[in-house]
Amino acid sequence: MTEHFNIGVACTDAHLGTPVAQRAAVIVDEPGRVRQATFAELADRTSRFAQLLRDVGVGAGERVLIRLPNSLEYPVVFLGAMKRGAVPVPTSILLTAEEVVYLAGDSGARAVVTDVASWNALRDALEGLAHVTAVLVVGPGDAAPGRRVAVHDLETALAAVARVEPAHPARAEDPAYLVYTSGTSGYPKGVLHAHRALLGRQPASQYWFDFQPDGDRVLHSGKFNWTYVLGTGLTDPLYRGHTAIVHEGVPDTAVWPRLIAEHRATIFIGVPTIYRQILQKTPATGADVPSLRHCMSAGEPLSDEVLAAWRERFGLDVHEGLGMTECSYYISQTRGRPIRPGAAGFVQPGHLVELLDPETLRPVPRDEEGMLCIHRDDPGLMLGYWNRPDETAACFRGDWFMTGDYARQDADGYVWFLGRRDDLINTFGYRVSPYEIERVLKDHPGVGDAAAVGEDVAPGKTLVVAYVTARSDALSPDDVLAYSRRRLASYKAPRTVYLVDELPRTRNGKVLRRALSAAGARASAVER
Repeated sequence: MTEHFNIGVACTDAHLGTPVAQRAAVIVDEPGRVRQATFAELADRTSRFAQLLRDVGVGAGERVLIRLPNSLEYPVVFLGAMKRGAVPVPTSILLTAEEVVYLAGDSGARAVVTDVASWNALRDALEGLAHVTAVLVVGPGDAAPGRRVAVHDLETALAAVARVEPAHPARAEDPAYLVYTSGTSGYPKGVLHAHRALLGRQPASQYWFDFQPDGDRVLHSGKFNWTYVLGTGLTDPLYRGHTAIVHEGVPDTAVWPRLIAEHRATIFIGVPTIYRQILQKTPATGADVPSLRHCMSAGEPLSDEVLAAWRERFGLDVHEGLGMTECSYYISQTRGRPIRPGAAGFVQPGHLVELLDPETLRPVPRDEEGMLCIHRDDPGLMLGYWNRPDETAACFRGDWFMTGDYARQDADGYVWFLGRRDDLINTFGYRVSPYEIERVLKDHPGVGDAAAVGEDVAPGKTLVVAYVTARSDALSPDDVLAYSRRRLASYKAPRTVYLVDELPRTRNGKVLRRALSAAGARASAVER
């Protein structure tokens, strides 16, 4: 592995002086307009942003929190921060103000990049964080002036940059970006990745993507803040000189076939829910998307029914991938080997992964259940959990990172994913900690106790539900639903709340989630 490697440079400047420089690097389809930048333009704007961070006092290694929708500014900020040597912190626009402030505080962000409306709503809270010294705002509207924090209009500030210094000479092992995932403490925890993470994903570029040398056009249905999209939908294509396409706007299912056709996308990536919705809610067929030749999916298992229906309607396979925030995707299906419905695929070449007995650390026999374990030298593996050395150490045993995910491997090498033995809820491609939901629900003055679980309502469709005990007869399930939707991102908030007399527990006081029952409960649900 090369000693010096900077993701921001590798995805932009590395293409200057080649024919790729004038190719579209990023295309963002927004309501009423399409914005794009060539590789040369992206290289220039990311270098300007890196310089802007220097000029406002953001040093190498300091964190830059990003709260933006899918936009042309997103890759400028994400890649430009790394060119500075700073550490971008992507966050979802679905998060509440309370959640954003927690992430800004936990990460120790020096700067925040957001839109005008978000800054105006968050100003007082962010002003209370002494380490936040600069805010860069994007988009139309008047940004409230900061009392302590310096506020800059991003577009104006970039245009004013007169001189650009060379990119930070990052090493492959240096911190690159910090992403947050659900934690068992009830609070999100930061996962810190090194610049080598992009190199660690290159087996996927060869084995899962099936990139073609003349240039692909990759449409991802997700948001840039998700690590799945930052990899497969942005940095992986850019590093190889391909075009990344995203959408921003109302999530209408019919938009995806239209965007594939209009932007001549050759590769489409989504969670299984997107594929299912296209089949159920649109009449689209392969004839409507003639440019499409490769489909990819991750985030949750793809059902046999959806795969079969997609093959029949579009004449294409959907190639699944499997990974985690701590190591991205390291198992996938590939065009070179037939898909076995239900199997996650194969360990990608270049990754040392074993199915081990977690007690003995010995490999389990074929067709027996074992924990997926990744060698600690894997370049795609995280540097560690942000400011949580004990949790980081607890994930390693000897030479192995213990993923907590269980699977079996058949005689032909296919990996069959069995899931986790903890309580994380996998809903619409998001992994959600029940502890985080319960922490918020228990803050409601009328709630005595709460437990959150995933409820399977259809094949491949899991919803977050909550079981709640009341402090008084005045509490209703609707009260709890409304409260949770104010304080939690929409994908975390329960879709159904059951009001029960008590929660089943072990003798040690732990909630028996599998014993939770809606029998006799009062319930309210949002539209599913």
